[in-house]
Amino acid sequence: MTRKIAVVAGESSGDLLASRLLSGLRPALPDAHIHGIGGKHMAEYGFASDFPMETLSVRGLFEVLRHYREIKGVQTSLTEQLLAERPDVFIGVDAPDFNFTVEQKLKEAGIPTVHFIGPSIWAWRAGRIKKIIKSVSHMLVIFPFEPEIYQAANIPVTYVGHPLAEMLPLQPDMNKARQELGLPLDATVVTIMPGSRLSEIHYHTEAFIGAAKLLLQRDPTIHFVVPMAGNRQRTAYIQRVVQAELSDVPILLIDGRSHTAITAANSVLVASGTATLEVALLKKPMVIAYKQMWATWQIMRRMGYQPWVGLPNILAREFLVPELLQDAATPEALADAIWQQLHDDKLVNRLQQRFLDMHHSLLRDSAKESAQAILQIINK
Repeated sequence: MTRKIAVVAGESSGDLLASRLLSGLRPALPDAHIHGIGGKHMAEYGFASDFPMETLSVRGLFEVLRHYREIKGVQTSLTEQLLAERPDVFIGVDAPDFNFTVEQKLKEAGIPTVHFIGPSIWAWRAGRIKKIIKSVSHMLVIFPFEPEIYQAANIPVTYVGHPLAEMLPLQPDMNKARQELGLPLDATVVTIMPGSRLSEIHYHTEAFIGAAKLLLQRDPTIHFVVPMAGNRQRTAYIQRVVQAELSDVPILLIDGRSHTAITAANSVLVASGTATLEVALLKKPMVIAYKQMWATWQIMRRMGYQPWVGLPNILAREFLVPELLQDAATPEALADAIWQQLHDDKLVNRLQQRFLDMHHSLLRDSAKESAQAILQIINK
């Protein structure tokens, strides 16, 4: 009997994390039909995407509202398809607002549901645990402090470690990365990561490239690298740069290869999200920033339970690296924060050691752990 497994990942970071899960699951189920919504990394393991992943790559309360009909249409079509198909298991990878609704309907129909990467209920919206109880048969979590939260709610849970901790080297090779990108080995390099969502590129690009322009005024020899997640992101980025009249800032724009771009850097200017953890695991100083629609920001900033938004700071329980949010994320403030990291060797050494310790704390065989949990559910 051919096993059927449905998986939904809503953006590039979810695609990467889901691919790690599939790398452990595919050898155990070589003939399984694995489909749903995902990207190029998942496709490497024989995954077939039924809908474009970019449809779900929208962030922010009001931004989602603008795309509501399109997203809801995909959600309804997918749910109806899966209720008819009845896969052996549904795996929702992040994208909780989309996936929990699908998972609840499937679970009510007797289809096992796994959610990979618990939402940040330890940071905000703790009330979501009620929705999770109704939607999720088994939770896979990636941070060591999370299992007790779900155990207290009687939700089956497995800590699998963070897949990125295995995928990224403990000792990154900066020289190799610079050679791959054609950068001088002795250059000062700043990597700029405005985000993978189109809305993030819209809100971040002007401030991020404005900061680069100010840094160039202080040191004209600095090299800037900007990795793009795809063609749509590249187009949106270029359009935004032109609109902001910042086309005169020399940027090395590359497709994908974000890990290479981070490894090559002396410091990284990065939008808050999974990318901040990638930067930390690659042992790079960073400045975390985030801008969004004003109305969304007013709501979101009142919903947080802790003072940090960046994953490295949350894991460290302190402000290891600067966080400049909304109005604070000016080109001047971003440039000043990056400049300090470029010229404070003691700070850089301290950050690298803290990030190395963080790497070890997240290191597990996540592919094996997650695959075993899913196989147990399928075999039941």
